[in-house]
Amino acid sequence: MDNIVKVNIRKESEGLSNSNAVDKFESDVRARKDDFQRQQQASRDAFEQSGRYQHLTVASRLIEVPLTVVKLRFLLFLPQRIRVSPIKASLNEDEVAEAYLNIILAAIQNAPSSIEEICTGYLHKLCNSGSLFVAVRLLQSLQNRNITLGPNAYNLVMEAAGEANKADIVSRVFKDLMMSCKSLPSSSFINLARGFINTNDHVLLMKFVKEVLELAFPRSMVVINRIIFAFAECRQFDKALLIFDQIKDLEYKPDLITYNMVLHILGRAGRVDEMLYEFSSMKEAGIVPDFICYNTLLNQLQKAGRLDLCLVYIREMGESGIEADLLTYTALIQSFGKSGHIEESLRLFDDMKTRQIRPSIYIYRSLINTAKKMGKVELAMTLLEEMNASPPNLAGPNDFKRKRR
Repeated sequence: MDNIVKVNIRKESEGLSNSNAVDKFESDVRARKDDFQRQQQASRDAFEQSGRYQHLTVASRLIEVPLTVVKLRFLLFLPQRIRVSPIKASLNEDEVAEAYLNIILAAIQNAPSSIEEICTGYLHKLCNSGSLFVAVRLLQSLQNRNITLGPNAYNLVMEAAGEANKADIVSRVFKDLMMSCKSLPSSSFINLARGFINTNDHVLLMKFVKEVLELAFPRSMVVINRIIFAFAECRQFDKALLIFDQIKDLEYKPDLITYNMVLHILGRAGRVDEMLYEFSSMKEAGIVPDFICYNTLLNQLQKAGRLDLCLVYIREMGESGIEADLLTYTALIQSFGKSGHIEESLRLFDDMKTRQIRPSIYIYRSLINTAKKMGKVELAMTLLEEMNASPPNLAGPNDFKRKRR
């Protein structure tokens, strides 16, 4: 049997209410098959003469398509010789995608409510067989015919491309998804970031960022912020920072959310000096730091042991009318206590109570232990009595959750 798309149509006797419709459908399918055979033969001759083709075996499968007036079965055999290009689909892949498109159009003709399910089913088969370029072309063909699919269909292809280390396909499908859907789920951004884990193709990444900025306008920074966040979530800190540098090079203006993420990434990576530089650059750009900026700064500085700078920035916060939260006070009080600076711990403790931030049992225990270690037994007893006398006023688990402001 030739390695081309062959359609074997079998009529089932029950349920046939319109023989003319069946005959017309069979005639259309035969015409498409004959036309495809001619194009396929011409393509095969050209590929065999050039000697440049790659074998890609796809298992034959039986596909069942329900229609209102007739139930047909298509026995589809994909071509074994498919020329694969790392940049764009070959002529063969375009033809295979077109064949799939024709079958899908026939399947959804009388079942419009099942469009998403039918299309996703075929995309799943293509991804499982490794025919990623065909899946991409099929998505684009459906989009060109105004057949709108949800993010799940695109995520399916992006995930498969990511597992195959095809970052070019991942970025291409993500851009198609942007054009198809106004609101993208977080899973799409995570799939995008995962697709770049095993590649160091910075040229591809920078080109992609530039195209996304143009496609997303005027919401460019909203989309880019989510991309940076996704790369950070996948622990691709260098690439997240590379994207940040790229948007500045392209003269787009990072906003407060962008800087908050960058400060967190740099601090988490232990790059304290760079974090302080970006914090200074943010203020020079006229962006006023919020409590998230300062809390991020203070938490990362105390983790790095830069307690001297913690005092500077917590004072700056107070002068700006911005309050540190319970988590930040707890971390700072514990850090100063461990380093033997109990006076600073007590000053911060009094400061948080003045600001009506309820202390937690963890803060009391930290102060009591520090006082004992430094031989300040009387202070330790005073703090213990104060803690035991104020259980209703102590902060609970919910007070430790970061509040969005």
